[in-house]
Amino acid sequence: RADRRERHPDRGGMLALSGRRALRVRTLVNHARAIADWSVGSPRALNECEPRERTPPSKGTPRSPLPPASPKRRGHVSAAYAFPDDVTNIKGETRVESDLLGSMIIPVNALYGIATARAMDNYDISGVRVRDYPEFIRAFAHVKRACATANGRLGLIPGDVVDAIVAACDELIQSDRHHAHFAVDMVQGGAGTSTNMCTNEIIANLAAIHLGEPVGDYSRVHPNDHVNMCQSTNDAYPSAAKLAVVFKHVAVTHALEDLIASLRKKAIEFEHVVKMGRTQLQDAVPMTLGQEFRSFASSLAADLTFMQRNVDQLYELNLGGTAIGTKICADASFAEASVAALSEQTRLPLRSPEDFIEASSSTSSFLLFSNILRRVAVKVSKMCNDLRLLSSGPRCGFNEINLPAAAPGSSIMPGKINPVIPEVMNQVCFQVIGTDHTIASASEAAQLQLNVFEPIIIYNLLNNMHLMERGLNTLRTKCIDGITANPERCKELVDNSIGIVTALLPLLGYKKATAVAKEALETGRPVADIASRFADPREVAEMLRPEAMTHPRRLVDVNTETLARHSRASA
Repeated sequence: RADRRERHPDRGGMLALSGRRALRVRTLVNHARAIADWSVGSPRALNECEPRERTPPSKGTPRSPLPPASPKRRGHVSAAYAFPDDVTNIKGETRVESDLLGSMIIPVNALYGIATARAMDNYDISGVRVRDYPEFIRAFAHVKRACATANGRLGLIPGDVVDAIVAACDELIQSDRHHAHFAVDMVQGGAGTSTNMCTNEIIANLAAIHLGEPVGDYSRVHPNDHVNMCQSTNDAYPSAAKLAVVFKHVAVTHALEDLIASLRKKAIEFEHVVKMGRTQLQDAVPMTLGQEFRSFASSLAADLTFMQRNVDQLYELNLGGTAIGTKICADASFAEASVAALSEQTRLPLRSPEDFIEASSSTSSFLLFSNILRRVAVKVSKMCNDLRLLSSGPRCGFNEINLPAAAPGSSIMPGKINPVIPEVMNQVCFQVIGTDHTIASASEAAQLQLNVFEPIIIYNLLNNMHLMERGLNTLRTKCIDGITANPERCKELVDNSIGIVTALLPLLGYKKATAVAKEALETGRPVADIASRFADPREVAEMLRPEAMTHPRRLVDVNTETLARHSRASA
């Protein structure tokens, strides 16, 4: 360096470089110094930052090999986040990458590149990163692996590069070791381009490592020319998203299946507990608590079947359609080859669409699956409303069931226990129902040949599935499994209810049954005692048996002569 300074004292020790390149190198070096010495309060262009006061080094202190920062800074050079996404400054060694807009300084060991760094700089929106959805990362890795395999089979990429890309994708599929580098916000502009390029860059750098090249050297495996070959964000991003929903839906269906099984178990446990059914919060007719829980299970079982039956709508992928479905820049056989390779990898019956142009702008499969989740959420929320009502009390409410105590319920009222688990599940359902509208709005807002709002659709759909899975599991383990019945309380409410008079309609007829109900309401006397004035007490007792009130029976078994007699008297 001393020798270079002697030969080129005017250049601060830099090698002789000509024209614009010398200026560019000098600018990069100066800004590397700036990152080390300046306090950067926000991820902004370095040429907007002001230097601190510099203290001359004391005697004997080694001088930095970098020249002092020039007061005249030119060019567009931005500070990327420190790995993975620290917005304050970059610490440690760095590397420089360039694109259409200029250059950025990136942590030397970050697997992402300049496209990711720009996205991190631009989109600090939700705080939720792609790395928070490992299914999405694995799905994207599967897509890129299948595309590399197809390009290799078509002779478009050298074999060693294909092997390196496949190995890189396998690392992302089989382990979450490198998932932290997916630091892009889920909510972004560009129809998902930032997420696609983040994936391309990470895979390219992992592949470079497999080939013995340093991170950031794209001479052998390039993010665009190799990892993204025959693809566009228009097809790679939604294809990966559909695959992620397919992967995630397995956990959601398992959670729903487990909840249904738990409800059916409770239905058997409570099958002999007779209670009052209610309509419009008023006494209706008797039923069993087991019937009530079985109805919960049956309602959700219908949605489970609907979910399992319609997941195949996500198997249609526009992979290979490239920009707007025209297949531009893709081999004529690539779409078929890539989807076939992806089917081999995932063992799913994936298929290409009949119309790639239509498929590139359509989000109908996302919309359908969101609708299914909303349907589940509506029913689960209604069930949680019922559980909160049935457990209300303990002295002044229904108090027909006991929910497991999860936590003390009040900071001021001693001994109060609240139904917190159904409450939290209600809130999960509200979120799913509300963001289904967001998904519908984003689907409707598509323009011409592309829906640029796919990021908000995918973010909300994956988040809703995550919430639903965890919510259903929490509801089952913390609430449903531990519910107990209060048979005495249920019997008390049935015995004191006027609603049981409905069971006497075949015996008394509507007019006399109404008279019995009115008198019971006004006097407080039991329905059975009043009804015995109009019919044989034994027949009344038979009609008011729990089995007779809660299960269907043949009307011919009723004393037809008595029924006819009372009907004539009523007339």
